[in-house]
Amino acid sequence: MSELLVHTHDGIVRIFFNRVEKSNSISKLLMEEFYSVLKRIQKDPNVRILVLQGAGEKSFCAGADLKERAGWTEKDVKYFLDLFRKSLRVLEKIPYPTISMLNGFALGGGLEIALATDIRYAKDSATLGLTETSLGIIPGAGGTQRLSRLIGTSKAKELIFTASRIDAKKALELGIVTEVFASETYKDELEKKIESILNNAPIAIKLAKKAIDEGIKLSLEKSLDLEHKLYSKTLTTEDRKEALAAFQEKRKPNFKGE
Repeated sequence: MSELLVHTHDGIVRIFFNRVEKSNSISKLLMEEFYSVLKRIQKDPNVRILVLQGAGEKSFCAGADLKERAGWTEKDVKYFLDLFRKSLRVLEKIPYPTISMLNGFALGGGLEIALATDIRYAKDSATLGLTETSLGIIPGAGGTQRLSRLIGTSKAKELIFTASRIDAKKALELGIVTEVFASETYKDELEKKIESILNNAPIAIKLAKKAIDEGIKLSLEKSLDLEHKLYSKTLTTEDRKEALAAFQEKRKPNFKGE
């Protein structure tokens, strides 16, 4: 049985971590499947958005499968960690929007996966944390770096040093998640967010993501030049012409990504 469920429909790829009986923890097989799927969809022109979620209602991904890992050799650990790091770099570089829906526990490697996506939403009952120091290790798939860039070094250090588990409300206050949804309505709220992205021009969204991701690494002057260069690319697209026509005709634009 596959440890991932992958659903593709109308430009949306949904990946569910599918080890419900083990809190969707990360096995070697799951990570191999995850890497394979990400590589396959990374530059698929028909994909407009990627959504990550945990199967079931209690866990997004509770981190590494510690029972499996207990029997690993040092070589096994190195293989897994290298693959994990590669997978998150692929995820991070996907050119279209990526969303994590934290519908339960997002701990250790599970939170590291979420930190590599563009947007993180959480169910109000979710629990988050980079808890590796309680196991004698540190986050090894980018968690120390991505969390500190997201919320600042001092707050990241406190969470990692204390191996804290925080609730969704605290994660929202810290800026780890963008919004928290009620358990009863989170599926509907997620669909609304997805739809609000799909309503907009695909090329413009990809270029906006590129401007943010690449510009943040540059000086302000160079990042503004990058933004201008990418903005200019939108001017000759059919989507821009369609947007102007739709405005004049007082209708919703029909974007085709051209």
